[in-house]
Amino acid sequence: MFDKQLINSYPEPEKPVQNAGGALDGLLVIDFTHFVAGPLATMMLADFGAKVIKIESPIGGDGFRQYPPHDKKDASLGAPFIWANRNKASIALNLKTAEGVEVARELIKKADIVVENFSTGVMDRLGLSYESCVATNEKLIYCSISAYGREGKYSKRVGFDPIVQAESGFMSMNGYPDRHGVRSRASVMDISTALTASNAIAMALCARHKDGKGQFIEVPLFDTSVLMTGFGAMQCLTTGAELQRDGNETPDACPSGVFKCADREFYMTCGTDSIFRRLFEIALERPDIANDQSLQLCADRVGQRDRLSSIINNAVAGIEWMALSEKLTAASVPHGLVNTLAEALQSDLSKSRNLIGRVQHPVIGWIPISGIQFICLVPQWLNHSLHQH
Repeated sequence: MFDKQLINSYPEPEKPVQNAGGALDGLLVIDFTHFVAGPLATMMLADFGAKVIKIESPIGGDGFRQYPPHDKKDASLGAPFIWANRNKASIALNLKTAEGVEVARELIKKADIVVENFSTGVMDRLGLSYESCVATNEKLIYCSISAYGREGKYSKRVGFDPIVQAESGFMSMNGYPDRHGVRSRASVMDISTALTASNAIAMALCARHKDGKGQFIEVPLFDTSVLMTGFGAMQCLTTGAELQRDGNETPDACPSGVFKCADREFYMTCGTDSIFRRLFEIALERPDIANDQSLQLCADRVGQRDRLSSIINNAVAGIEWMALSEKLTAASVPHGLVNTLAEALQSDLSKSRNLIGRVQHPVIGWIPISGIQFICLVPQWLNHSLHQH
């Protein structure tokens, strides 16, 4: 159940500037997506001003609506669903009937963008494939989000975020060496796929401005998951060696990891040799360590990781966090508290970025809202062109 007292403690959003249109004002998006990756992608388009019409089944709607917690006034509005579907209109449409499909076709004829993440073959069976849609709307941008792509031997498989975390090797990189790899609790593959899809759609809009043509976009979760293994993939490709799990440390930076001062645990990393020297010379006042010739290169420090960690923990054990943070900041050493999620959301840092607030919902009253604060400067020619249908 929603904690109304807690929600009422969040700030109301600042008043929008009058007549300040978003970069995607005037664009129409027909949204056939459900759960996370697809809805989050279309939500980003809505955040920038696009009109998004979400198509849902008359029975139950998007299955993501059932994820808890729910407000007592409306059991169909779970918090996760609200998180991924703000700024949208929603209609119930039975796509198992000819009438429902015909309504969808009429909407698509007027649309700029269609986004879908059904199982492979569903949109084809409905008569709503890219080919059939572009036949009546040649400027249409059609984005298909899937688990493994729409063609090939794996295209029929159903996949979810934790599955592709496992299959891509991402899971094998995370955790501690004495146990199995660990998935990310957050749906990082769904979120990164949403970011990839919304970015691809933006690029397609730029291309359409130049040539007047729409295009088909495909964004599979598995492809994105391989990308999300980061430069570890290149390390593996160039050496053939499996990456080892290092817990909270990293083999590419030393010292790094979780340390404990007088009152808090914090994370710190020395990503360059110069940061290492600043840490010990300025912040910890240990010039002997900073200038030790056996520690000047990261490759040499990795072999002395335990020694350095012990020196750091001993040096900070009697210093409270606020005082230590000032020292680390003055030395330009990257560092941060190890927060719980609740602590992070309520932190001064989140508040300084205006990341958490509340808005009025027409059915359930005040609801919390969180998200990235975008600063978007749109050239006049682009802002004008995106209004054209």
